[in-house]
Amino acid sequence: MKHCFLAAFCLLGGLMAQTPERRLEELLLLPEPVVMRSALSIVPEGAELTVLTPAKELTDVPGIMAYSAEDFKKLGLSVETFAERAKKVADKRLAALKPTIIKDAAGKAQYAVYRSEQPLIASLLIAPSLPAVFEKLFGPEIWVALPDRHSLFVFPAKPESLEEFAPDLADRFRTDPRAASPEIFAIQKGGVPKVVGSFVQ
Repeated sequence: MKHCFLAAFCLLGGLMAQTPERRLEELLLLPEPVVMRSALSIVPEGAELTVLTPAKELTDVPGIMAYSAEDFKKLGLSVETFAERAKKVADKRLAALKPTIIKDAAGKAQYAVYRSEQPLIASLLIAPSLPAVFEKLFGPEIWVALPDRHSLFVFPAKPESLEEFAPDLADRFRTDPRAASPEIFAIQKGGVPKVVGSFVQ
């Protein structure tokens, strides 16, 4: 089954999520390793290894940049207000994207993945409508993994659903220069992301 996971991910390389032309996003909460934490960063509930940092999109590599204290002050917003607006921005972006559903040999959905060349995909974690998108497929609670900024995996809220893929997720987190989080987030409809574990030992 692990090989199916890797093969499906390879196929996604040629099927990157497409988004229409738009203005650069200025209200993003960037998931990143706790070692990158700044005075503006927010710690998700239960997180020990991940922070969410106010950031903006760039036209140049690396495509996204955390706000400096000076630039953030120019926005005239509190971190709390920024976070609330960033949720709405994430919801709007989520609505424009279609996940790839990966199924087993019996045709049962194993997980879903959003993937893009743009380093904004991990920030979909905070989109309030994310659980609703997968409610019929996986139930009222989902588990989400975001090893790097370019991908977001959605699993049913069961340890066995994610267990066999953990080594591959860990490898992506450890080797990607734009790692996002080694933690697993549980999200329910109407709730906020809450860390329930880690795929890195």
